[in-house]
Amino acid sequence: MDPKYQCVELNDGHFMPALGFGTCAPPEVPRNRVVEVTKLAIEAGFCHIDSVHLYNNEEQIGLAIRSKIADESVKREDIFYTSKVECHPYLNQSKLLDFCKSKDIVLVAHSALGTQRHELWVDQNSPVLLEDPVLCVMAKIHK
Repeated sequence: MDPKYQCVELNDGHFMPALGFGTCAPPEVPRNRVVEVTKLAIEAGFCHIDSVHLYNNEEQIGLAIRSKIADESVKREDIFYTSKVECHPYLNQSKLLDFCKSKDIVLVAHSALGTQRHELWVDQNSPVLLEDPVLCVMAKIHK
């Protein structure tokens, strides 16, 4: 695959890898393990680290990144740390999208058509997106 298609061009002219190392870990995973695994990801070549505030592991991710910068495995300007924005049909984010467009910010939706419906992230009483009648008809039309 052509590497230029594996990146997203940012408004400052830099290219960020589209594939990010996800940092979600179940609560039973020790915090120091998050640091270790993130360091390994950077050593393996990941320079896009993807997280979300809900994971509550920003400190550990920061420690890993600072450690890899300190040992000169990577430069700070080569690391992209991103967070997710949830956008889907039942969560209108049009104001956020308009703001991002006005600032030339690339907005990427996470789980636009649903997630694992984990109770920490999804109201269990909300409709299941992939069972939505309108979305099902659209899916059949567009296969």
